[in-house]
Amino acid sequence: GEAAAATTFYRLENAGPPQFPPPSCPITPLPETPFVPPAPYREQPAPGYFWYGSPVLWTELPEDGRWFNLPYRKGRGYTQKMVFWNEEYDWRGEPEPALTIAGRRLDAAAPPLDAAAATNAYHEDYGSFMITGGDIPTPGCWEFTARYRDGELTFVVWVAP
Repeated sequence: GEAAAATTFYRLENAGPPQFPPPSCPITPLPETPFVPPAPYREQPAPGYFWYGSPVLWTELPEDGRWFNLPYRKGRGYTQKMVFWNEEYDWRGEPEPALTIAGRRLDAAAPPLDAAAATNAYHEDYGSFMITGGDIPTPGCWEFTARYRDGELTFVVWVAP
C-alpha cells in the first residue's frame, strides 16, 4: 500500500563509487581566505564542507565539489536540499523567506532546476536559516544562483549519479 509506494518513490541511482568532477567543471573551490559567519553563527562548517558567501547570503559547500547519492525520482531527477543563511534572517519573523534559487547545467543541455519554495528553520548549532531545494534533472556540472533581499550567491557543483 502506501508504505510500499513511499519506499519506491525515491531510489538511488548510484551503481558504484560517485564520479569526481572533470577538470572542465569549474566547481567552486575552497577560498584561500575562508568565509567565517558572523556571531552568533557557528564558525565551523560540517566536516568535509566549507562556508561560502558573505554576511548577506552564505551556504555550506562540499570541499570536493560533489553532490552525490542524492534521492532520484523518475521523471523529476535528483532531489537536493539547500540551506542558506543571512545575518538578519529570523525564522520566526519570516516563515516563508523570499529566497529564490535558479540552477542551470553548464556542460550539456538540460532543463533547469525545478526549485521549491523556501521555508524557515532553526537549529541550536546553526541558528536561523532558510531551506530550499528542488529537482536537478540530470547529473553533470551545475551552476546555482540564490537570491535573498540584497544578497546573491552563485556556486558550481558536480552532481554525480
